Amino acid sequence: MKRTLPLFFSALAILGTTATNAATNVGTRAGTTANLSDAPATREQTSVNYKKYTTRTTTKTYETKNNGDMYYVKPANRNTMYKSYTGAQSPAATATKSTVRKTRSETVTTKMRRKYYLAHPFFQPLGEKFGSITDLGYTTSSYDFVINQTLPIREIGSGSAFSLALDGVGGKWKSNQISAKEHFSYGINDQIALVGLLEYDMNDYKFEYDNGAPADTMDDNGLNIFGLGAQWRFIDNDKWIATASAYFQHQKDISNNFLLDIKAGYKVSKSTIYGLVRGWYLDLEGNSYGNGITGSDENGDSATFYIPYQVGSSNAIYIEGGLGMFSVLNEDWTLNLEGTFGHYDWHNQASIKGAIGWQPNDWFALNLYAKTAFYDSANSKNLDLYWMEPHIEAENPANGEVFPLEQLTNIGTVKLDNIAETTIGVQAIFQF
Repeated sequence: MKRTLPLFFSALAILGTTATNAATNVGTRAGTTANLSDAPATREQTSVNYKKYTTRTTTKTYETKNNGDMYYVKPANRNTMYKSYTGAQSPAATATKSTVRKTRSETVTTKMRRKYYLAHPFFQPLGEKFGSITDLGYTTSSYDFVINQTLPIREIGSGSAFSLALDGVGGKWKSNQISAKEHFSYGINDQIALVGLLEYDMNDYKFEYDNGAPADTMDDNGLNIFGLGAQWRFIDNDKWIATASAYFQHQKDISNNFLLDIKAGYKVSKSTIYGLVRGWYLDLEGNSYGNGITGSDENGDSATFYIPYQVGSSNAIYIEGGLGMFSVLNEDWTLNLEGTFGHYDWHNQASIKGAIGWQPNDWFALNLYAKTAFYDSANSKNLDLYWMEPHIEAENPANGEVFPLEQLTNIGTVKLDNIAETTIGVQAIFQF
């Protein structure tokens, strides 16, 4: 199928040029985005003991006088005359003291304490505080493919028939990525936070073929993504919490992305059940994106074998929605489950994510997570196949014209199958 095309690229490119990308776009979102969220109030029981105390009061009986048949008592601090009645003379009463001791019993009550769970999907730092999420992740992606060749090709100067047959050749594409991401945020106040993102990727790509040809591989490392934005927590009460985020993200040599994220959650006991909607607008640097092979042939000339996901447009739109639940298992442990379904320009995908968090105090949390796709509409999908190599020529089936492949030329299609994508990772989260 191939001769000397030693490098692989996953790219967004103008046809006829190439550019390196750290993602496959099989379920990728054109780069990872800042996870800014806010942890809602949680209720925990704390015993509060009121100290015992006593009060001492004294009372006095007053003397009574006989004023004819009038009998009265002078009340303390009052001048009110009680109604008279007829009766015998009342003897004078002697003044006495009595002591009343009152003791308030010990009272134990519960007090609600607010703990900020940093692994919460709504986390954002409080006013005048900083937030940091350091994310170390590993992602593996793959798909099978089979070539359907429609344009006859041969090596220039061979004098043979158009006999470079790729029809029916299959293989497997694989990608392994280790990413280190830093999400940094600052709370202007308790409702609004500024956010930033940097991402460093280490990538290993491979095309394997089932016709015995050696695999094409490529390693690509670099600081590939940065972003800036803001998050607004516009609701946070005993029952509801909601945030809206907007930010800009640049992916090196690929695209400028504009993102909008809205989440709303309902608090039930020790859990928050939430929904989310996200949207991306990708302003591509070229007019297509996909993945393929690029490198030099045996003569040192540039050669490219390219499978684009989309051709002819300089922008793309991704939209996804989902449901999730965040639960406090006990004071230090949390659980987060989330399912999403999205339309990512050229295909749809459904995935599920789970995370378990440990937070021993108010300023640090450790969060372990895993995410995998369980449905992808790209299975059985046919994509175009392009090839560019100066020492290869093709014949136009319509008019018999022979021309060299000096630019990327459509030579057929590929059928995708068995698409898989899984990510596992760990996050160290701080608020200070």
